[in-house]
Amino acid sequence: MRIPRIYQATANPWVVGAQIELEADAANHVGRVLRMSAGQQLELFNGDGSNYAATITEATKRAVQVKIDAVTTNVSESAVHIHLAQGISRGDRMDFVLQKSVELGVAEITPLFTERCGVKLSGERLLKKQQQWQKIVIAACEQSGRSRVPMVHTPVSFSQWLQQLPSGLRLTLDPYAQKPLRDLAEQPQQLTLFIGPEGGLSEQEVVSASEHGFLPVRLGPRILRTETAALTALSIIQYQFGDLA
Repeated sequence: MRIPRIYQATANPWVVGAQIELEADAANHVGRVLRMSAGQQLELFNGDGSNYAATITEATKRAVQVKIDAVTTNVSESAVHIHLAQGISRGDRMDFVLQKSVELGVAEITPLFTERCGVKLSGERLLKKQQQWQKIVIAACEQSGRSRVPMVHTPVSFSQWLQQLPSGLRLTLDPYAQKPLRDLAEQPQQLTLFIGPEGGLSEQEVVSASEHGFLPVRLGPRILRTETAALTALSIIQYQFGDLA
């Protein structure tokens, strides 16, 4: 039986022997959903890159306490630091991209409002959406075995984002680009992948991306949906430069 993995944020790493009381959401999942009891095993992680083997010492429907038994380094992170800048899409497509991109090893995610983005969010609704996306990312880490949690940055407009770009190789997808993604020869340590929304990028956005050092690359002869394009590109990047065999 697979040992459940549970995320709990903390300011400091845990040590062997430490007694930890799980936060409300985690306790509810362990006590009510999984119906686990004292003596059973868990694996905790807090975002510091380590796995913490733990034993439940007390479990009720409202509270769960565990003891840390061992600490091991998690080696599941990719050698390529990938920052995914994703044009925000409608419905559950954005949720799907975030979940699967975490499984594929992205390190950071910035949701972008572009000219053809059909989603309007601001104020409290935007904050709640960002928090929801971060929870999706945490759940994907629990499922996929990662112990570093990718940050979902505050969604910004494309023009704002261009003023705060990360360093490293910058790629954007263009079905009419001369260079296919597979022909990249450079081994990047940091890479930013910019994906447009369902409606694609405007001509001005394409020009602006080029002016800020983004290299247009194509994936193949067919035009892919935004969620398909993001995950296909991430898979190719991890196969060529990362840790997908």
